[in-house]
This record gives sequence, structure tokens and C-alpha cells, in this order.
Amino acid sequence: MLAFVIGVAIIVIGLAVSIGLHEIGHLVPAKLFGVKVTQYMIGFGPTIWSRRKGETEYGVKAIPLGGYISMIGMFPPAKGERAHEDSTGFFRGLVQDARDSSAESIGAGDEERAFYRLPVWKRIIVMFGGPFMNLLLAVVLFGVLLMGFGTAQASTTVGSVSACALSATSERQTCEPGDPAAPGAAAGIEPGDRIVSVAGEPIESWTESTEIIREHPGEPVDLVVERDGEELTLTVTPMLSERYVLDENGEVVTDASGEPRTVQAGFVGIGTMLEKVQQPVTAVLPAVGQQMNAVAGIILNLPQRMVDVAQAAFGPEERDPNGPLSLVGVGRAAGEVAALDSVEVVDKAAWMVGILAALNTMLFVFNLIPLLPLDGGHIAGALWEAIRRGFAKLFRRPDPGPVDLAKLMPITLGVVVIFGAMSALLIYADIVKPVSLL
Repeated sequence: MLAFVIGVAIIVIGLAVSIGLHEIGHLVPAKLFGVKVTQYMIGFGPTIWSRRKGETEYGVKAIPLGGYISMIGMFPPAKGERAHEDSTGFFRGLVQDARDSSAESIGAGDEERAFYRLPVWKRIIVMFGGPFMNLLLAVVLFGVLLMGFGTAQASTTVGSVSACALSATSERQTCEPGDPAAPGAAAGIEPGDRIVSVAGEPIESWTESTEIIREHPGEPVDLVVERDGEELTLTVTPMLSERYVLDENGEVVTDASGEPRTVQAGFVGIGTMLEKVQQPVTAVLPAVGQQMNAVAGIILNLPQRMVDVAQAAFGPEERDPNGPLSLVGVGRAAGEVAALDSVEVVDKAAWMVGILAALNTMLFVFNLIPLLPLDGGHIAGALWEAIRRGFAKLFRRPDPGPVDLAKLMPITLGVVVIFGAMSALLIYADIVKPVSLL
């Protein structure tokens, strides 16, 4: 139980640090550009601890699901619109309330320190600073994971030897009386043997040995292995069996419907032993890029994925292990890994680092969605302002002034409600029908 709690605590603390650094990414450039920042907070809800330093209050709140900094003058004043008391309608009131709150945050003498008065490029830097910190953290964490811990790769050492031969599409994974003996076991191959050559071809990778075996069904093949420091020559006859089609990376190839493709090929019945291999620094950025693509894919298909989560949460369907999780689900998985006695401490640590790296990648991509109140919404607004002013200058028209993002408050409310509902659904699903990542 203690190990489970420690695993959950590591993820919660890691996420809180990631959020804190995200907000520092906003705070530092804002202060450098002269914007007055009144609050820097990690979390939401009631304040647990705070301390004022200069003009900024720094603190921690009870719910560690986000954070924020308060900058004065987020929205420009409206042009030629009536005062708040004359506004009618719920949505018009939202817009005016946002403007009023922005105007009230600007004290006497601070007019030039309002956020909306910054040049466009400075506003973009301030808003991009948060996601950039998460990207930087993801790069560092993936660097630790790949260059420090290494990744599991197939070696040329035999890790397992099947007693019987089953097709790749077999519904069972255990041998029963009457099943044909696997050629590898019959030839005397043992776990721990390192394959030196197959059919006279020197072997440098497990994929090479697999390709040769597949090409010689029914033909006796000399297989040289190293066992206890000595080389032994064994004769194995691959049997013709239904196997999955593999690509050049050893991954299963699927057809247009997503089903695995199969082919009749030679089969011996041996499996590789995985070994940790430290990766070069050049492997870090591609790994981050792959994770970004995975997160983007989840976001683009989020409506359907949330439907799947709802069907699983309220029906008999199983949860997709590759689907979205809430912090509750991630924390639970971390606790499960930490509590496993069969996993070495170094592997547990690598798993935690990998999860935090993925979380920071998710924070980077998610916050760049061009919708308020996310950072991407403010960046999109600043870019639109630059385009408008650029066209006005090009055609010698009057400066249109800053973009009034306060007009988007009704949409912002809708985004908050939708994200809140999705978060509640994920938390509920992670409680009643959790996903096991093991």
C-alpha cells in the first residue's frame, strides 16, 4: 500500500512541478516586458499558502489541476460601447464583466503596464512561454529516459522457446495434447542462447534471423548459437505456419480496415530477450515529435474517444488502453507500477520518467489549441491582430487597434464547460472502470 501511495505522490508532485514551471514560463517574460503581475498560483480553489514579494502574490491552492498568473489589463477597453449597467443579455454581460474586471485590475499609474498594450510579438512570447517550458521539460525527461535508462530492444539472445507450434491467429496461447512440437525446441535451442548465424549468414539483429527463418519453411537450416562461451551448431527445420506480416522495423502490418495481415512463412518458435540500450542524443527530439503526434491524434479524435469512454463507463464495453485518462487514472496506474514486486526499481523509475515526459508533451500540445482560455487562444488573437494591422498599414487605412478578445467570453465559457464535463467523465470512468497500463 505504501508503494502505491508513493507512486501516486510522484506523479502528483511531478505534475505540480510541471504546472509551476509552465506558469514561470509566463511570469518571467511578462515581468521582463514590464507587465504588472499580481498573482502567481499553482492550483485552483482555496489558497493553502501564499506570500507576497514585491507586487506579486505567490501561492499554492488546494486543487493541483492547473495554475495561473494574473496580469493586469488582459483585455482592451471597448470602443464606443455603453457602460455595463446598460448591457443586456447573459452573453453581453459576460463580455462586459470581462472588460470591467480587466479595467479594474489597472491601478493609477499602471496604465502603460497593461498586458494588452504590449506589442504583438511580446504578447506571443508571454503566452507561448508556458507551453515552451513544458516542451523543454519533455525534451529533458525524454533525454533522461532514452540516454540514461535506455530503451528495451530486441537482442540476438533467445529469451523464450515454445514447446508447441501455434499459428499467429490462434485464440489460445498455451499448448495442449496433439499440438505439433515447435521446431526450435526439437532442435535443442535453449533460452540464453545467442544466435551467431542462420543458414551461414552472420546475425547482427533479431530481425535478420527472423527474415531468414521465414524464407526457409520445410528446409533444414544450420543455426549457430553461443552457449556458455562455446559455439554450437544446431539443425532446425522451420515449419510452414500462419504468421503476421512485419515491416522493416519488426512491427505488425495492418490492412485498410486495421486488421493485422498474415502470411504463410517459416516458423521456429523462439522469442527474443529484450535488453536495455542507451540511445544517442539524436534520438531525443524524434521521440518528442512522435509523442506530440500521438497527443495531436488523440485531440483530433477526442469527440469519438469520449463517446467510447462514456460507453465503457456506463455500459459493458472495455476501456481502450490507448484512450485518454484523467489525472486519477494516471495516478492509479503509477501506483500499480510502484507496487509491483516483480519490477525492478530502476524500471519503475524509468516508467515514472516516461509518464511525466508524456504529460509535459500533452500540456505543450493541449495548451496550444487556439481556443480561449488556453494559451493558444491568446496567441491566435495576437496573430489576428498582427494580420489586421498589417493589412491596414499596407492599404494605408487607420490602425484598427487591439483585437477585443473579451467578445469571445461566451465561447470561452462554452469551452470551459465542455472541458469540465470531459474531465468529470474521465474521472468517473477511471474510478468505475479503470484502465490498466500494465
